Amino acid sequence: MLLSLLDLDYETVPINMADMAHKAPEFVALNPLGQVPVLDDDGDIIRDSQAILVYLAAKYGAGGWLPADDPSALGHVSEWLSFSANEMLHGCAVSRALVLFNREGDLEGARSLARRALSVLDSHLAGRDWLVGGSPTVADIANYVYAALVHQGGINPHEFAHVSAWLGRVEALDGYIAMAALPAPN
Repeated sequence: MLLSLLDLDYETVPINMADMAHKAPEFVALNPLGQVPVLDDDGDIIRDSQAILVYLAAKYGAGGWLPADDPSALGHVSEWLSFSANEMLHGCAVSRALVLFNREGDLEGARSLARRALSVLDSHLAGRDWLVGGSPTVADIANYVYAALVHQGGINPHEFAHVSAWLGRVEALDGYIAMAALPAPN
């Protein structure tokens, strides 16, 4: 999504995770963890969603997506990237994966964590448009995807008024592209 928002040309390479292509030797050579996503930017290999967002913003974002010149704002962006990789992942993404891929696990526990994460997000967004500062950052993009896809785990993100409005703001950004199951149905 950030590649599109930055108006960069890119090529996507589908990875068939059902066939375990992410565990194949040629993929593990790119990412020893055998996880997606992986970015190859002219031979510079970056793995992990948050790391890729930071890299793209720092290299191509002209200061707009990553407030590198403001230590306080950068610290808050980092907080929200951690929130995405922890609370949003363990709640929103896990509940989605349990439903979509018929995985074993504690679905109600994951949904409870998702609701708690969305509540924190909703409270934070009360009275503000973006997670940090007056314009979108990589923190918004990292958290958007989990919040917008949580409907596939059986939770309606639009039940959280501030989250719902924020989803709409992200979706209205110039360069936003809908992906499979996005935007979340209202």
